[in-house]
Amino acid sequence: MSANSAEVSVVLVKAGRTKIRYAATLLHDDGTRLAVRAPWAGDGVRDFGFVRFEAGDVFTEYYWRDRWYAVKEVRSAAGALKGWYCDVTRPAVLTGTELVVEDLDLDLWRSADGTDVRRLDEDEFAESGLAARDPGAAAAAVAALTELEQRAHDPGFTALLS
Repeated sequence: MSANSAEVSVVLVKAGRTKIRYAATLLHDDGTRLAVRAPWAGDGVRDFGFVRFEAGDVFTEYYWRDRWYAVKEVRSAAGALKGWYCDVTRPAVLTGTELVVEDLDLDLWRSADGTDVRRLDEDEFAESGLAARDPGAAAAAVAALTELEQRAHDPGFTALLS
């Protein structure tokens, strides 16, 4: 099923609490993969050293109901591609107009030219205690990060999003 300009509320949950909630436009939903677009929803500028997220940036976000990750294409206000920020998550759940995604701490960055691929927040993941609480989910999260990293090194990475 495809949707044109439907509004959804993206809810990112972390450790059982809502980390952030923001409005997005639903671009596509085929029953397995969803795509939404939203402006940068953070407060102020977030400078990671290798990329800055700031007011005016636009995120086109891809979520799957059957995969343990989300991929977010990041563009500047002028439309220049900054890269892709990938979150390791439980599969997405869309109920009505609420898209809920549980963040599992592991992340990956791929620069626009594909030369900078880096794993992020492995220390946070280790400290989260997920491996002890839910070994199956922890194993799925690690496998998802490995899959994302392999895909990110492939020149055909963006095929994942089409």
